[in-house]
Amino acid sequence: MPGLIGKKVGMTSVFGADGKNIPCTVIEAGPCVVTQIRTEEKDGYAAVQLAYDEKKEKHTSAGQLGHFKKANTTPKRKLVEFANDFGKELELGETVTVAEVFGHGALEWVDVTGITKGKGFQGVVKRHGFAGVGGQTHGQHNRLRAPGSMGASSWPSRVFKGKRLAGRMGGDQVKIQNLRVLKVIPENNLLIVKGSVPGAKGSYVIVEE
Repeated sequence: MPGLIGKKVGMTSVFGADGKNIPCTVIEAGPCVVTQIRTEEKDGYAAVQLAYDEKKEKHTSAGQLGHFKKANTTPKRKLVEFANDFGKELELGETVTVAEVFGHGALEWVDVTGITKGKGFQGVVKRHGFAGVGGQTHGQHNRLRAPGSMGASSWPSRVFKGKRLAGRMGGDQVKIQNLRVLKVIPENNLLIVKGSVPGAKGSYVIVEE
């Protein structure tokens, strides 16, 4: 499926045709450069590698510099492969813009993949929505956000694997499917989609049809 690499700019809201205020996310999608073309004969599958976001040469390895020079482009930070069905034959070094992929004018739905915000080590109330033990009487002390009883005593004398407990939260790759495209602003490479997408402001996202 065709797609683009972009950055999450932030959230805002727009008014729909019915006058309702719609929460939406602004994504800077592209422009992306074609840095490699995979073929069935050579690689066993057909795909297009796109690169996005400028990177200084001094922060780029020699192997990567050679890879980008083959495509006659400057070093980039983010590289992603997409299925080669963009509707036209792409060439090495060609630039793909948001207008070409999502600027058809018709109502479109996209899937957005990103890395969720990292929350660090969190307890069961924040991580899993536990209610806590509750109550501050009958001798309880500092138990409001505790997980409570976890299992039997003599058997199994342990906590079963998979028990929802405290631990690291966030920082996972998540795909949000079927987000409606509200507007495309080609001159600024912006894509406005309904709802929220994973990640912090300025984080990389992958937008697919």
